[in-house]
Amino acid sequence: MKVAIIGGGIVGATCAYYLSKDNDIELAVFDYGVGQATKASAGIISPWFSKRRNKPWYKMARLGADFYLKLVQDLEAEGINTNFYSQCGVYLLKKDEAKLPELKELAESRMELSPMIGELKLLSKEEVQKIIPSFDNNGDVLYASGGGRVEGERFVKTLLEASRAQVFNKKVTLGLASDKYLIDNKEFDIVVLATGAWLKDVLEPLGFSVDVRPQKGQLRDYKIKDNNTGAYPVIMPEGELDIIPFENGVVSVGATHENDMGFDLGIDRTQLDVFGNEAQQFLKELADAQIINERVGIRAYTSDYSPFYGEVPTLKNVFAVSGLGSSGLTTGPIIGYSVANIILGRENELDSQDYDINSYISLKD
Repeated sequence: MKVAIIGGGIVGATCAYYLSKDNDIELAVFDYGVGQATKASAGIISPWFSKRRNKPWYKMARLGADFYLKLVQDLEAEGINTNFYSQCGVYLLKKDEAKLPELKELAESRMELSPMIGELKLLSKEEVQKIIPSFDNNGDVLYASGGGRVEGERFVKTLLEASRAQVFNKKVTLGLASDKYLIDNKEFDIVVLATGAWLKDVLEPLGFSVDVRPQKGQLRDYKIKDNNTGAYPVIMPEGELDIIPFENGVVSVGATHENDMGFDLGIDRTQLDVFGNEAQQFLKELADAQIINERVGIRAYTSDYSPFYGEVPTLKNVFAVSGLGSSGLTTGPIIGYSVANIILGRENELDSQDYDINSYISLKD
């Protein structure tokens, strides 16, 4: 059986890794990669404080956080380095610290289903400074030991290499060839479309309407003097700003949420300066840090902000995934795993009907 995956981001890479465990599958990944959200991302795995009312989304995010432990275990069993992920803990900050006990209670109520949350406690600024010397804040923080961080580019590189798939770095189209599908002059039995915000580009030429829009996200990497950053928990101030420490003094700051920029991949340093200046309020050492990298990626959103996946209407054995938005690093791996299981005829914890593709993709009139 020949399977093609178009898109080598977090969904496509995870799907490829788990499909590759079936020796009867001949697997190819087509990854153009330009503007890919995952490669431009660094993110926090900590969905348990969310107040979104969308229960299927929260279930996906909760199970997505848990799934990282399985993914890491599976990779390490093969002797593969998993430094793209660290369960480093998270500090949650609020402008009004009186809101923190309520969030702690919310997370505690979810702990039975999500024991991964780990230890929950309120910490003073002085207690945090024992771990992060240059930390500052206007009050207490809420700490969850189970929170994690992910480096997107490392993730996809690790998973694609582990998949043993043939990877073609090119832009391709999807064509029909009798009962097969044609990509790059090759025929495939099954196709997975993991192209994020570019899903319209693949399906509209075949007569489909697709409810997906792009959102630009920018992120900046700094190098601070303290090389012990690998031991820092991630810092989540209120709002869009995240401060994500990695090893050897590297700290990622971002990411912007720009809805009116289309597929623009230009660096806007004014936007990044705003985030950098805000981040300095919480991590003072950033004021003297060296800027070492700036990244841009395009997220995919649906009109109701919900992700979807499943078989494309009228296209048998063509599966599509999109709409992950800013939670893609949390939800992407479990969706990729779920699609692989559907192809392999295995059961899933997620019910794809809760993320119904027919609500977002339809044939044009």
